[in-house]
Amino acid sequence: RRCPPLLHLRSRPSAMPAEPAAAHAAEKPPLTSDYLDCAQLRFSLGCTTVADKAPLKAQLLKQIEEKEMAPFYRATCEALGWEADAALLAKLEAANATELARLSDAIKTAEESEGESEICSAMLAKAEFLMRIGERAKALAALEETYAKTVGLGPKLDLLLTKLRLALFFDDKKLTADTIDAAKGLLDQGGDWERRNRLKVYEAVFHISTRSFKKAADLLLDSVATFTATELISYNTFVLYTVTTSLLSLPRADLKSKVIDAPEILQVLGEIPHLANLLNGLYECRYRTLMEALVGIVDSLYADRYMHAHTRFYWRELRVLAYNQFLESYRSVSLAGMATSFGVSADFLDKESSGSSHS
Repeated sequence: RRCPPLLHLRSRPSAMPAEPAAAHAAEKPPLTSDYLDCAQLRFSLGCTTVADKAPLKAQLLKQIEEKEMAPFYRATCEALGWEADAALLAKLEAANATELARLSDAIKTAEESEGESEICSAMLAKAEFLMRIGERAKALAALEETYAKTVGLGPKLDLLLTKLRLALFFDDKKLTADTIDAAKGLLDQGGDWERRNRLKVYEAVFHISTRSFKKAADLLLDSVATFTATELISYNTFVLYTVTTSLLSLPRADLKSKVIDAPEILQVLGEIPHLANLLNGLYECRYRTLMEALVGIVDSLYADRYMHAHTRFYWRELRVLAYNQFLESYRSVSLAGMATSFGVSADFLDKESSGSSHS
């Protein structure tokens, strides 16, 4: 049996009176980034460049307890070398067992006495619960079972976006790539602009994680004026990704028109440490400012779970870009003069040039 196209993971206004099941689905709270924030917090706690980890640990433990994430708590303790709080773990496991029994009973009741929409709603609730607590394999199986019974492009796309959040949470790149392909296949058949634009941001984040910065920049720039994927990343993080990937990807003229002059980016640029100086330092040829900002930005990127593996690459490539831009302005220049412009020593630049020639 398949579910009718009444189920929506995100509530939407409707001009038509809602049926009871649809009205119940519309009461669901809006999606937030809390789920993926937990993965980022755990990553930051394992990052050597993060100095003060106590507030992050407290924040993560608060989320774990509030969301009763027993499997995720066990995995986090193992990954970070924490000694698990036996009382807390027992409490979370008991809560999980109780809720899982309730959700399973709800599915059984729906199958025995209710309609297809109610059955799908009950199945989805169980899948979302398993996803929330960090039960990867069971959540994935439950999502796929729900997807198989769902009809309608919108609900199917919402399920694939949910599956993408699960894949990104566990850094499963193959699952992420396959799910993006499946969602794009559905969008070829139709789909509304809001889901299409959200998928662009999901795909861009995936490309960042695989160091395809040009593909990521193109997708992010397409989404600047229409960003709604706040369940994935905050808008400030979106702008950070947009600017940093665009710096390595865009010609100078496009950088000006698409990034520097974009009002949506300018609105929050000053809220993100070092980003304005990084962007304007390169564009305005203020190389000392650029180098100082790059040091700060690299620290932020190193602690970001999608950019972490590519931080050294980014550090090197942006410096090379700046050096080449500087040298294009001169027929000849001394090493000492160039070092002064960049605020570094001549020895540092000499080693840089030697390293570039062997890379």
